[in-house]
Amino acid sequence: MITREREDYLKTIYNLQQEDSPVRTTSIARALGVKPASVTGVIKRLAGLGYVQHEPYRGVTLTASGEKIALEVIRNHRLIELYLIGSLGYSWDEVHEEAERLEHAVSPRFIERIAALLGYPEIDPHGSPIPTQDGHVAHGSGLRLSELETGQHGTVERVSDDDPGLLRYLAGLGLRPGVRLTVLETPPYGGSIRIQVGDDEHHIGPQAALHIFVRTIQ
Repeated sequence: MITREREDYLKTIYNLQQEDSPVRTTSIARALGVKPASVTGVIKRLAGLGYVQHEPYRGVTLTASGEKIALEVIRNHRLIELYLIGSLGYSWDEVHEEAERLEHAVSPRFIERIAALLGYPEIDPHGSPIPTQDGHVAHGSGLRLSELETGQHGTVERVSDDDPGLLRYLAGLGLRPGVRLTVLETPPYGGSIRIQVGDDEHHIGPQAALHIFVRTIQ
């Protein structure tokens, strides 16, 4: 049986795999806010069910069946976020926590009704791609803002959605997916990055810059 806890683990492993694979159990524990010892037990159960492959001292990777479930949950989450904003008047900094609760409870039929109502969208409110019903998902080409160099231009592709405070901060600066920016200065040793958005200049701290992904323009 696939429980909410197991779905959360599979979704978390999928997201962490986009940065590094195999995924270490310590990374999973940190992402979920649990103790590493409890992660080990869940991973063993998931491996026994055929959802992950676990290599001791190396890490965890999803199997095809594990990835299928992870993408279903991610599809639910991102479509629910769009529905909450478009139909119920939520702001983009409010929807993540609501979608975290609802993503496990909705039926496939309900989700497909939402997808049809919204016109089968391809990205969520924060710019992340929405997996299709058959499990295909586009992968972004954006770089973190912290990786850009002085003088580079780009368009905000997506932002991380799990920190409401950060989302409110970025909204106040006008930094949303689709917005164009120019890097004016990248100071050494992790200082604030100076950017231009329209006619305005902003200083983005190094931590915030890690959560803004930009598609560069030549």
